[in-house]
Amino acid sequence: MSKTAYIFPGQGSQAVGMGKDLSDNYAAARETFEAADSALGFKLSEMCFSGDETDLQLTANTQPAILTVSVAAYRAARAEGMPEPDFVAGHSLGEYSALVAAGVMDFKDAVRTVRNRGTYMQEAVPVGVGAMAAILGLDATTVEEGCREAAQGQVCSPANINSPSQVVIAGHAEAVDRACEILKEKGAKRAIKLNVSAPFHCALMMAAQERLAVDLLELGYGPFKFPIYHNVDAEANDLSFVVTERLTQQVSSPVRWLQTIENMKSAGVTKFIEIGPGKVLTGLVRQIDKEATYANIEDSGSLSNTLENLNN
Repeated sequence: MSKTAYIFPGQGSQAVGMGKDLSDNYAAARETFEAADSALGFKLSEMCFSGDETDLQLTANTQPAILTVSVAAYRAARAEGMPEPDFVAGHSLGEYSALVAAGVMDFKDAVRTVRNRGTYMQEAVPVGVGAMAAILGLDATTVEEGCREAAQGQVCSPANINSPSQVVIAGHAEAVDRACEILKEKGAKRAIKLNVSAPFHCALMMAAQERLAVDLLELGYGPFKFPIYHNVDAEANDLSFVVTERLTQQVSSPVRWLQTIENMKSAGVTKFIEIGPGKVLTGLVRQIDKEATYANIEDSGSLSNTLENLNN
């Protein structure tokens, strides 16, 4: 029997206006934004709907914003009759959205935690010291070799193993620049520096990881409604006591998205539904599993289309 996975995006999908259509059309989404505003003590909803693009791009704001839009979309879809999935996964920040959907993490706890997570990540590395770049057209093993050559005593490593031919690297800015040149010589089609506020998912995030660990240890977790595939090991988990360790390790570890989708496919997943702003993960899944079916939910139109297709 074929199975369905719901996948939740991380940073890179944010834009002013996201979530407004959902809030306007679905009570479940509107209540989610109200809960986020209450938990944070400021109008995150206004920042998402009509705020300043510069403010929204600060990772301490981006992270709770994308989490809130994703959970609002999920709750709206469930209220409209969309069934529970067999599995969930989230890319980086999206793992928190997936845990809320699975009933493991309280939404208000999640939105406060990712707000802090963003702050800790931003403060871990001074602006300009770190960098990230997307390497297109090379496999992860070759990219890792190039990063080792480029490091020269600095940090440089794969941060997001996204698809068979897309790996994002992170580390010290000079080392990332060296890696881009080395990897182009090794056959990369492109090496694109990313406009990010910090070098996520590498050893430079250890200070942020240590601070976040304290917050995560204070949270309570509920039982899983359905398993999650964690970023750090790409394995399915339905044990609540494992969550703190996995989320802590995730901060400085690479996101193993390619392996996650491959493992889900092996577990029988044939349909992937991306829930949250944008279609970044849908594009990556298409590169990994061309036989699967895909859908996304980010507004009332895509929600209606997805529900209609599920019922046919």
